[in-house]
Amino acid sequence: MEYLLDTVTLVRYLSKTGKLTVKVKTIFDQADDNLCKLIVSTISFMEILYLAEKNRIPVSLKEVVEKVRLSTIYKVVNLSTEIVLTAQSVNFHELHDRLILATAKYLDIPIISSDDQFKEVKEIEVIW
Repeated sequence: MEYLLDTVTLVRYLSKTGKLTVKVKTIFDQADDNLCKLIVSTISFMEILYLAEKNRIPVSLKEVVEKVRLSTIYKVVNLSTEIVLTAQSVNFHELHDRLILATAKYLDIPIISSDDQFKEVKEIEVIW
């Protein structure tokens, strides 16, 4: 099983700040046991760059990229033409989130996110 991580979920987990639900913690534990893979979009890296530059998150892009690269539980997915085309059918106001949601839709996998607005996007399973 694969799960796409929303940017906030990734930041909370790596920085050990903010809340994660029991369900989400269980998925991270399963990933540690190689029972599932956690997908990270390169769009999340762009969002982390932006948020870190605005001092809105407690980690830097460099820290996050290093932690993701050094861990075996993550798989990074680059933004592709197919994902951008999929974004046409995703009705969401914020660009980073729209592309991350489009990634989940294109890969046909659930997204782990605390953003309640994600649940309004049809055809995408949101776990929190």
